[in-house]
Amino acid sequence: MWFKNLQIYRLAGEAVSATDLEVFLTRQALQGCLGLEAQSKGWVSPGIEETALVYSYGQQMLVALGMEKKLLPASVVNQLTKARAQEMEARQGYAPGRKQIREIKETAYRELLSRAFAVRQRNHAWIDPADGWFVVEGASTAKADMLVEVFIKSTGIVLKRIKVASTPTASMTTWLSGEGPPSIFSIDNDSMFRSRDDKKALVSYVQQSPDPQEITRHVQTGKEVIRLAMTWRDKISFILDENLQLKRLTLLDIDREPAETAAEQFDSNFFLMTSELRQLLPELMHALGGMADE
Repeated sequence: MWFKNLQIYRLAGEAVSATDLEVFLTRQALQGCLGLEAQSKGWVSPGIEETALVYSYGQQMLVALGMEKKLLPASVVNQLTKARAQEMEARQGYAPGRKQIREIKETAYRELLSRAFAVRQRNHAWIDPADGWFVVEGASTAKADMLVEVFIKSTGIVLKRIKVASTPTASMTTWLSGEGPPSIFSIDNDSMFRSRDDKKALVSYVQQSPDPQEITRHVQTGKEVIRLAMTWRDKISFILDENLQLKRLTLLDIDREPAETAAEQFDSNFFLMTSELRQLLPELMHALGGMADE
């Protein structure tokens, strides 16, 4: 268990216990797609053992939103629709009209959907009630917001997107312009500049650092940094973007204890991840001027 991409939220209000959270989520557990349902969502077991809906290790918790979706390609529906339309034409002696074609397609869709295969996915979220973090794994903002929306409806617990005093874009531009981030962070060799006036005007550096003259020219012509690769305390490398999302998190040279079972390995990995992120996140927020909502 290691989150590769972080969508960061804050818990608002009183912390919830794992026991209470289990009760809340059980009411909205994932049920398979029934009848003509194209998709469904609900809470599933987040860990190795398919039992509890809340995995907890110490004060740290892990939950997972499951999504089941039936696979029904449009080409399959169109193929059956065409065959049924040809059958109707043969019976009535003339081609069906638009209204008839629409009715044939709707009938074909319902028929195929009732026996379509379904696939399941799950999206994890780490909850730290002690320090107020709610972190969704994944690069998709839409999926993260959907998980948060379902969580709020299931529990009544309020969540808010993290906000900082200085925008990531302003801070990253300042850091690359010469001031540099706090000493616990180092700047790596990937970055991206974007024009303030033309959002399509991008300059990317991959596995190389722009020289000071290039940086000065970009800033003077109205560009700002929207992505920056960084390393924290020589432990974790990541890319910070303009939306305060952390991407491509990579754990560097940290000793890991060998585990005898998959469950023990899961416990060990989760403990390591949460221990490190509980230090990284507040130090990154401090580097960005502190959290604006606190």
